[in-house]
Amino acid sequence: MSRLFGGRLQIVLIASFSLIAALTVGLNALAISRVIENYLEQAQDRRVARDMELANAFYQLKQDKVDGLAQRIALDTVISDDLRRSMDGDEVAFGETEKSTNWHASVSNMVGTYWINILDRDGEIFYGITVPSSGEVQIVRGGSWAKLPIVADSLAARDQRSGTEVIPVEFLSLIGLGEQARIRIKDTPRAAPEPFDDREGTAGLAVVSVNPLENQDRDVIGAVVVGHLFNNDFTLVDRIREVAGVDTVTIFFGDLRVSTNVPDEQGERAVGTLVSQEVRDVVLEQGLPYKGEAFVVNELFITRYEPLRNYAHEVVGSLYVGARLSTFQQLVQDVIGQVGIVTLVSILLAILIAIPIAHLITRPISALMDATRRLAEGDMTVRVDAVGRGELAVLSRSFNSMVDTLHATQQELLHKEKLASMGQLSAGVAHEINNPLGTIQLLAGVLRDETALNETQREDLEMIINETTRCKRIVSDLLNFARQQEVLAQPTDLNAMLDDVLDTASILPIFDKIEIVRDYGELPVVQADPSQLRQVFTNLVRNAAEAMNGYGTLRLETRKVDDQWVEVRVEDTGVGIPSVNQAKVFTPFFTTKSHGKGTGLGLSIAYGIVKMHRGQISVKSAEGEGTTFTILLPVQPFRGSNDSG
Repeated sequence: MSRLFGGRLQIVLIASFSLIAALTVGLNALAISRVIENYLEQAQDRRVARDMELANAFYQLKQDKVDGLAQRIALDTVISDDLRRSMDGDEVAFGETEKSTNWHASVSNMVGTYWINILDRDGEIFYGITVPSSGEVQIVRGGSWAKLPIVADSLAARDQRSGTEVIPVEFLSLIGLGEQARIRIKDTPRAAPEPFDDREGTAGLAVVSVNPLENQDRDVIGAVVVGHLFNNDFTLVDRIREVAGVDTVTIFFGDLRVSTNVPDEQGERAVGTLVSQEVRDVVLEQGLPYKGEAFVVNELFITRYEPLRNYAHEVVGSLYVGARLSTFQQLVQDVIGQVGIVTLVSILLAILIAIPIAHLITRPISALMDATRRLAEGDMTVRVDAVGRGELAVLSRSFNSMVDTLHATQQELLHKEKLASMGQLSAGVAHEINNPLGTIQLLAGVLRDETALNETQREDLEMIINETTRCKRIVSDLLNFARQQEVLAQPTDLNAMLDDVLDTASILPIFDKIEIVRDYGELPVVQADPSQLRQVFTNLVRNAAEAMNGYGTLRLETRKVDDQWVEVRVEDTGVGIPSVNQAKVFTPFFTTKSHGKGTGLGLSIAYGIVKMHRGQISVKSAEGEGTTFTILLPVQPFRGSNDSG
């Protein structure tokens, strides 16, 4: 009987086990395929949502640059005084106006197609600078912009106005941008039969800021108009793609593409093509965001569109980001195909090795599954035993390494999110209080200098001026923290920079009794922003001096880690940082200094600057023994991209 049933029973058991294995693997493969499909669908939404957030951030940064330049020129008393005298026929004053305006343009870091117009009180262009996409600077004099709504409204309201504006061709022609703004409208499948705006093809879309110019009596004597034209200018859309990693970006005037990196069938930029009817109905007609699949030029994309509004909150166009749907579909098909192959191979292997080593495989896999579940529930302390040197042991060690990496990444992302949130809050607060502080300081100075005061009154005014100055410094720190600065990379000698920082700092009284040790290694020239790095090291050096209360040893050490990295260490013999506070030193507004001695933003700003250089900054400290800050910087952090601003 044993011989009779022995072989058959063995076949039945093997067949049964193999069938269970086949069903299990097959069902798991089907479930995995479904999960992957669902995950990719969610990933599409998350990816495009992230792309839109980044695109909006870069777009707002462009608007802020334009606003900032217009405001700085409007606050330049030399320009307002010279404009008043120039209108009275003083040609020398006109030369000063020209010189001051050109200086503001040269230091503005504006790129692409932009203009600066100085208007008189009647809206006539008194002096203007135009930089078209060709880069040839044009000087403009004459021509009226008084009837442009944003200009007329700003002069009438005596207040600043800014937004995404439609500039008719008659105004652009006055400043030499009429031809650049012209775009031939191309036939586009699924587009609306009639344009959203009759001026499409001739008028331009631009971010514009208008600031009134006032004399000493606060009378409006003119206005400053600064704008960046998007028509046939691709600096912004290309920068969003290169820096933020967004696949395709487009800026629409109405339903017309005026700036894009979406290619047409010939591989050229699809400038002049139109948005589809379905997107137009939602974004332009209803003023709502649109997300999902959309027909772009000649194929389907996963997209997001958001309306662009002018200063009067009217929809004038839209901002688009997207990724080709075919890319995701191909990825799904590839994954499903790979899952199918893996399924078949797994079934065959299960038949061959199920009986002898089932237990050997099941036990470590179960441990990994349990660890994966705990990890999915948020347990970052989970680890699995990795015994031996086989594949399962390697997988276990890889899992443990992955958990370590995920934990570190999670902490860094949380820190970055906190910095971003605090940056937005800081920018809003600083913007609201900066102008009132300037007014208080100005009027207090006038009272002190031009009014007969007794000693007590003069001391009170001096206190007002000093405290206001301190507040403005805090506001400046807030703005530095919140501003998304660009890294202006250039060849930088770190050792020479550190010498300059120490030479500048050592003249301060607090350094009189501090021994400075410079232990420099031989470093390659790095690509970095020297002004921003100088701010980082100046902050660290001064913090070290304050931590030592003016007594001790400050040591700066540099070394070449390898061909790609260099390291800078700033070490002091101060009071040290308590271990409970070491995780907070880069948190915005955290400080252990006494009230009025610091804002808690210095190390947060330093952290942001180092991260923008693709570097790392860390701290090691022991109470009563001192603190060491270590900064790791790449030699070439920006290969293959344009970071000139």
